[in-house]
Amino acid sequence: MQNQQGQNSNQIANPQTGQLPKVKGPGMNDRDFVNDGLSTCKYITDSLNTAVREASYQRLHADLMQILTETQQSCRDLFLLMFQKGWYKLEAEDQQKIDQAYQQFSNYSSQFPYTH
Repeated sequence: MQNQQGQNSNQIANPQTGQLPKVKGPGMNDRDFVNDGLSTCKYITDSLNTAVREASYQRLHADLMQILTETQQSCRDLFLLMFQKGWYKLEAEDQQKIDQAYQQFSNYSSQFPYTH
């Protein structure tokens, strides 16, 4: 379903701030720079996750965990900036699909060796 602006009604987004040019030129604009930073941040956190899991020395593990936490926060900050400016859109999922996934994974809890 589409709303008045021609956007998908299942789309979760803020309106764009109007700071971007109507026609994209070859140069990078603010959105491009922030998007590049977010992509890089995601790549770094993925790599740090592996390093944290495989660090055999406790002090190295602790240092990597701190770096990972700080990097994840940077990713969150960049995402929020993009979302607030209308540069990052999300798709809302159908409630029936959410309910089905919840039921599927709720049933797995009976297989856990412990109870809450």
